[in-house]
Amino acid sequence: MAIQFNEYYNGRTGLTIGLKQLLFSKQSDYQLVEVFETDTWGNLMTIDGMVMLSQRDEFVYHEMISHIAMFTHPNPQRVLIIGGGDGGTAREVLKHPGVTHVDLVEIDKTVVDASRKYFPGVGNFDNPKLRILHDDGIAFVKNVDTPYDIIIIDGSDPVGPAEGLFKKSFYEDCHEALTADGVLTAQTESPWVESYHHSMKNLFSALDNLFPVSKMYLSFIPLYPAGMWSMACASKKEDPVSDAVITRVEQGMETLGGLNYYNREIHTGCFAIPNFVSDIFKP
Repeated sequence: MAIQFNEYYNGRTGLTIGLKQLLFSKQSDYQLVEVFETDTWGNLMTIDGMVMLSQRDEFVYHEMISHIAMFTHPNPQRVLIIGGGDGGTAREVLKHPGVTHVDLVEIDKTVVDASRKYFPGVGNFDNPKLRILHDDGIAFVKNVDTPYDIIIIDGSDPVGPAEGLFKKSFYEDCHEALTADGVLTAQTESPWVESYHHSMKNLFSALDNLFPVSKMYLSFIPLYPAGMWSMACASKKEDPVSDAVITRVEQGMETLGGLNYYNREIHTGCFAIPNFVSDIFKP
């Protein structure tokens, strides 16, 4: 086995991580899932050669894709997570005491099984409020009977089974599956990686047309391509930086307990977008 893992996102430019050993490798019906022990970042999961999470930095992604939406909604009770088989997003959602039910729709059981074994501190899989469904999330949202307050799109890059998570038709179905004051968040790739700009523009164009409030926000995740990562927050009613939301953040932080990344200042500051990122969406 190579003594390092390389993920290239533009030619031969990319990320290098030192490895100690390969812990798990399985080609599922959908993708190649692997777990490595690294020399710096704890255990690392990759899917089809792309980094999904490490034990050391996973909190950034999971806190940011969860709490922005959870505080934007006035009273989130029913939550749908599409993807998220490592369990980290569900863990953060379940920290909110008002949540009564979470559906986690992960197409690949292999991801959940590997996470349970090799990332025991990430998921909260045995929480009675959590239901895990091994199903196609794109098909699932077409047939939602009881709408959700929050939908979180915790998918991988727009290739393979996750490609459809960046299409307009999928977000139309998500919009229909939300309550009247529903909120949606999604991971939307790195602004530094030009090959993903087309998918990003399509996704935000769809959200802008569907939701009265649609915003990009940023977080910084060292093991994701170029370190800067974008996410989307779309809401049917509440603006995520309104006074009412900020008040909920301030009051709710005490309930959540210690977080490692997200706080009141991050909530407002993450919506500040650099000019070069805004320029991606200019005609």
